[in-house]
Amino acid sequence: MRKVPILPEAIIRPMGIIKPLPDLLISQIAAGEVVERPASVLKELLENSLDAGATRIDVQLEEGGVRLIRVADDGSGIAPEDLPPALARHATSKIGSLDDLERVASFGFRGEALASIASVARVTLTSRHGTHTHAFRLRGEGGAVEPAALAAGTVIEVADLYFNTPARRKFLKTEATEFAHCDEVLRRMALARPEVAFSLSHNGSIKRRLASADFSRRAREIIGDEFFPHARPLDAGAGPLRLSGLAALPAYSRSGRDEQYFFVNGRFVRDKLLTHAARQAWADILHGQRHPAYVLFLELDPAGVDVNVHPAKTEVRFRDARGIHQFVFHALQRTLATPLSAAEAAAPSTPARAPEAFSYARQAGLAVGEPAARPYLDFARSAFDAVATAEALRIAVAQAPTFSAEAGAPPLLGYAVAQIHGVYILAQNATGLVLVDMHAAHERILYERLKRSLDAGPPATQALLVPLVLSASEAEMATAAEQAEALAELGFAVAAAGPRELAVRALPSLLAGGNPVDLVRSLLKDLAEHPASRVVETRRNELLATMACHGAVRAHRTLGLAEMNALLRQMEETERADQCNHGRPTWVQLSMAELDKLFMRGR
Repeated sequence: MRKVPILPEAIIRPMGIIKPLPDLLISQIAAGEVVERPASVLKELLENSLDAGATRIDVQLEEGGVRLIRVADDGSGIAPEDLPPALARHATSKIGSLDDLERVASFGFRGEALASIASVARVTLTSRHGTHTHAFRLRGEGGAVEPAALAAGTVIEVADLYFNTPARRKFLKTEATEFAHCDEVLRRMALARPEVAFSLSHNGSIKRRLASADFSRRAREIIGDEFFPHARPLDAGAGPLRLSGLAALPAYSRSGRDEQYFFVNGRFVRDKLLTHAARQAWADILHGQRHPAYVLFLELDPAGVDVNVHPAKTEVRFRDARGIHQFVFHALQRTLATPLSAAEAAAPSTPARAPEAFSYARQAGLAVGEPAARPYLDFARSAFDAVATAEALRIAVAQAPTFSAEAGAPPLLGYAVAQIHGVYILAQNATGLVLVDMHAAHERILYERLKRSLDAGPPATQALLVPLVLSASEAEMATAAEQAEALAELGFAVAAAGPRELAVRALPSLLAGGNPVDLVRSLLKDLAEHPASRVVETRRNELLATMACHGAVRAHRTLGLAEMNALLRQMEETERADQCNHGRPTWVQLSMAELDKLFMRGR
């Protein structure tokens, strides 16, 4: 006989006990999502001010915003009859239908932020609508509307956050930490709306004052001067999509994501899809644990993005996620990969001295001229196509015809004048002095050429007349046998020549002048650490970076002026030539003004 289980008395429920929650409790539950900390409150209040058309917003904080958050703006204001609904749940002037919800253009729209804040803090709302002769005040939900003094706009005060939910207050951090979060919220809003003036004070002390400005000035005030020398502007469009802003080169990479600002239709978001697209765009030039820095604005039809994903409104969902990802990735990649010559042509020219007042020093005693003449550029390009090392380049350049320095306009990187300790090239251009790390620069040039070569099909190889035999460990022997196909795809012919020996019978033509022993050992090490059936496809660029590093001209190699100039011209035509494969800068510019300052000229 089947026994019927007896339910414990504790879980036996009488019927008819499901009841609606009180409005205050509902608001407090909602506050758990909307009001995470004082910075969350400040974000909602700033968004309301901007939605009201404010041109100036003043923020006062006490005790990190826990004691007081006061936001005053000069916006359109709130009519007295709208003050009570403003603190009620699901009451808003932003939307009125599902169609409005699907095309939200304002920051706020859910109608629950102020109600949630009022349920966990003491809120006072004072406002003067443009159609009224004086202002009105409302103290908390359920309070009476009373006359008040205010010239224009709205002032909202949020005092004693979590006074009635002490358990939540215990989760807050120190006063300094909470203020830092509030400051970051204001920074984001200020970046999105540079035409709006902001001020921020804490415990009676002014911490930030931002006048109305253009985007460039506002970004400089928010992010700092160090960001700008490394930032490239971008403005790309594709149909209804537009991506604009600033993207920093790897020389300004960060240890964290503290300088990554992405805005969608003016709203700051944290979106995994956008972050991934950006990370992929930097993947070819930023290695290790570093993070890129950028301020980016994506604009699209509001119907193409769902901002009603989370009450905090920092998460979004795109209707065409794949298309957005590809657009952002390619727009950023093109900007970061722009050759130096093209980037210079696109940027406004502001030379330190007038071009007609600048004259290039003549390089006497050369067997070949180094101008920017088209025939010379064509020769330099063909020389680099044929050979990859300084030794082979020296032979090719020595056989080149001579061209006049008057034949072309001054190139971006100028003309070489000397080499320092076999490591750096000194060049003179119209602005002043250029310093080039020749190994880093040549490494980038080789890397880009290797990628293009592999994209075009199997790489051109050069068979060695006498196979190079090197001793190998058991692990290297095993890797060479297991990854023979991957090595062949990269242009290498490597096979066992004995129990502990490997024979290298062919190399990629572009690396024919490099050190094959070090190169093969490094490749075997990489292939051993990341075994995969399709390693060339999945890790191709990392392997090519290793190859380029070992194939590039080494430090402490003496180059002639012709070789140095050929390298400079090739840098100007190469994508991503501002940095090597490891994210280090390849060149720096010192203007005449900076040089004069070093020697205190003119003082």
